[in-house]
Amino acid sequence: MIVLIATLTIKSGSAEAVIAAAKPCIDGTRAEPGCVSYDLNHSVTDPDTMVFVERWASREAIDAHMRMPHFLAWREKAAGLILDRKIEIITPAEITSL
Repeated sequence: MIVLIATLTIKSGSAEAVIAAAKPCIDGTRAEPGCVSYDLNHSVTDPDTMVFVERWASREAIDAHMRMPHFLAWREKAAGLILDRKIEIITPAEITSL
């Protein structure tokens, strides 16, 4: 399994608009082959930070996701709302169990 963490810095006061734009993408993504989980979280300490936490069966599933119409629509709708993004991809080799 691969974990992808996308941390977004959004325009101040735009959280509701970001969530509304993301909802169709979240619904569509959860139905994609290879999607284990896909969640959007809003920081409780910084109203301008949102984080997608995604779990995927493979890198191929992530690559296919990036070409899906609902993902491309999300990117277009959110373009003016997102100031910065940081993407982290954690592969099985980097995951250790406690």
